[in-house]
Amino acid sequence: MQTGMVIAIILVVVLVALALLSTYRLVMLRRGGTAAILRILPARGGERWRHGVIRYDEDRLVFYKLTSLKPGADSVIRRRGIEIGDRRGPRGDEYDIMTDAISVIGVADRSGDYELALDRAALTAFLSWVESRPSERARRLRGH
Repeated sequence: MQTGMVIAIILVVVLVALALLSTYRLVMLRRGGTAAILRILPARGGERWRHGVIRYDEDRLVFYKLTSLKPGADSVIRRRGIEIGDRRGPRGDEYDIMTDAISVIGVADRSGDYELALDRAALTAFLSWVESRPSERARRLRGH
């Protein structure tokens, strides 16, 4: 077989794989969720913000970046041990991607520190999800 033919076959296989990953990711994003902007700390100024979709389940929040081809979640925040930090509005060059209607809230879990930028309704849903977690005492009683 000629070298050109082998290269063409490899190129077709790579393009098909990318198309399948893109389609899978699009289906994952279209399943629903809450629009959010997230960044992993530390970060300076308006750097490292990523648009995406968050979804909640029983014990974790999963974040899917809009521009990623990764098959699974890009970030996971566990509800157990979550700590809510300061709330603020956008600052400086963050206004390039946010409006005054957005609140930025600091969030930490055992795996890292984050900032979430959410509109009023999404922030209410997030705080309700955090506050509705079972207490540590209830967990100990169930697990004797």
